[in-house]
Amino acid sequence: MSVKNLHAEKASAKIKEMAESIDFCMLCTDLSSKPFHAIPMSTKRVDEDGKVWFLSGKDSQHNENILRDSQVELLYSSPSSMQFLSIFGSATIHTDRETLEKLYGNSDDAWFEGLDDPNLTALAIEPTDTHYWDPKNGKLVSLMKMGVAAVTGDEPDLMDQGKISV
Repeated sequence: MSVKNLHAEKASAKIKEMAESIDFCMLCTDLSSKPFHAIPMSTKRVDEDGKVWFLSGKDSQHNENILRDSQVELLYSSPSSMQFLSIFGSATIHTDRETLEKLYGNSDDAWFEGLDDPNLTALAIEPTDTHYWDPKNGKLVSLMKMGVAAVTGDEPDLMDQGKISV
């Protein structure tokens, strides 16, 4: 595995590329508890600073947990493309109309009663510690390299991985 640590603009771009293409992640809150609370969430956007945005219910367990302790972890996984992203950071809850308008789409009507739903909030996750795993080549090339490695006993260099510092 090649280690490629990313910083500043490249870091924000990598978070945006991976989080938006994978889309769904597990949002983990109440991290000091065992078990911690985890719920699937769909990424609404990643801004130019690398903050990851979601829509969330004001009355949800994860919002309640964030009010007590803002530290969260996002776990993105796309086994079919062999991409993985772990984001540890600080969450903030937003209710301003401008933010909600930027994030809300027609598909969100399945969860909320429109932009005026009093239960509608936005979550912003500001990364403080991020790690990624991304295949160097496409899935087919990676599978072929794994097959060759199985025959030769050599360790294949399949993935780029590293820390992302925004």
